[in-house]
Amino acid sequence: MNKFLASAAAAALLAGAAHAQEDPVRIGVLLSFTGPIESLTPAMASGAELALSEVSGDENFLGGRTVEPVRADATCIDAGAATTAAERMVNSDRVSGIMGADCSGVTTATLTNVAVPNGMVMISPAATSPGLTGIEDNGLFFRTAPSDARQGEVLAQILMEKGIEDVAVTYTNNDYGKGFSDAFAGAFEGMGGTVTLNTAHEDGKADYAAEVGALASAGGDALVVLGYVDQGGAGIVRGALDTGAFDMFAFGDGMIGDNLTDAFGEDIAGSVGTAPGSENEGGAVFADMAEAEGIDGTSVYAGESYDAAALILLAMAAAGSADPADYAGGIMDVANAPGEAILPGDLSRALQIIADGGEVDYVGASGVELVDPGEAAGSYAEYEVVDGSLEVVGYR
Repeated sequence: MNKFLASAAAAALLAGAAHAQEDPVRIGVLLSFTGPIESLTPAMASGAELALSEVSGDENFLGGRTVEPVRADATCIDAGAATTAAERMVNSDRVSGIMGADCSGVTTATLTNVAVPNGMVMISPAATSPGLTGIEDNGLFFRTAPSDARQGEVLAQILMEKGIEDVAVTYTNNDYGKGFSDAFAGAFEGMGGTVTLNTAHEDGKADYAAEVGALASAGGDALVVLGYVDQGGAGIVRGALDTGAFDMFAFGDGMIGDNLTDAFGEDIAGSVGTAPGSENEGGAVFADMAEAEGIDGTSVYAGESYDAAALILLAMAAAGSADPADYAGGIMDVANAPGEAILPGDLSRALQIIADGGEVDYVGASGVELVDPGEAAGSYAEYEVVDGSLEVVGYR
C-alpha cells in the first residue's frame, strides 16, 4: 500500500462517527443464477457474501459502515439481460463495486456497456477468456481467476503425460469456449499432439446427435469438452456415451462440478479436468469457514468469489472511500506484496493493519497474486474421476 492510501485510511478514521451514520455500502453480486452454470453459482455467491458479512460494521471499515450484497442474474448467455441487471445495480441500487460477472461473454458486455461508462469497479471470480486480458477497462476490471491461455496449456500437458496424443475438441460457442479451445489446440499441437476436429456446439439443444457424429467420425483417444456442465457440454457427453463414440474425456473448468459426476459417474471413470485452484493454506481455511456456514467451499470458484469481494472491501478501507474513483487504484496494492499476509477469516485483522497505517498482502482462498493488467497469475487443480467422483489429484 502506498503512503497516499495509508494517509487516506487514517483520515477516514477521523470521520468515523459520521461514516457510521451513512447508508450501507452496497456491493453487487452479479452471477449467473440461471443458465448453463447455475449449479455453480450458489456457492460462489455465498462465498462472496461471507467476505461481506465479515467486514460489515467493523469499526475500521469506513468508520463502521455496514455492507449489503445486491444480487442480480447475469444468465451466462444473455448479454442484454446481464447488461440490464448491471445497469440496475449501478443506477438504482447504487452499488459501490461489482463482484462479477462470471461467464466471459456477459462479463465483457457488462464491463464495456456499464462498468467503464459509469466508472464502476468489477472483479470477476470466473471470467477466463484470454480476450479479457487486453480489453479497454480504464483500470476498473480485475479477475481472481486466471486466463484460459494458461488453462489450455495445463490441460494439454495433462493429456500428453497420459499418452493421449489424438483428441477431438468441442467447445461452447461463445467467448469463453472459443478462447479456451484456441489456447488448448495451440498448446496441444505445439507439444506434438493432433487435434482431429475442433468444433463449436450451441447450448440449449435437446439433441446433439449431429455434433457427436462429427466428433466420432474425426476420432481420437479422448474427447475434450470445453462447455458447461448444466448445458450443451453435458449433452455432448451423454451423446458420446450413448453411442459409444468416446469413453475418455477431458474437461475444462465449466464442466467441473458435482452435476457432472451425478449425471455420469462411473461411465466417465478415468476422465480428467482442470479448474483454477492452488494448494495453499488459505484454501483449506476457507473450506472450513464455508463449511461452518453451510457453504461448499470446495466448489469451483467459491474461493475466488470470496477473494474478489475481499479485495474490493480492503481497497475501500485503504482508500478511506467507497467511491470506485478513489479505491480502484489500490486494488493491486492490497492484493500483492509487500505487506502482512492475509488469509480468509483475517479481514478484521487486515482492516486493523490498514487503520494503523500498515500494509497488507491479501493471499486469500486462492493464493491471490495479481499481475498486469489486474488478473490472477494462475494455478490449476488437476481433477480425475475416481470411483464416480471428482478428485483433485494435483496442482499445476
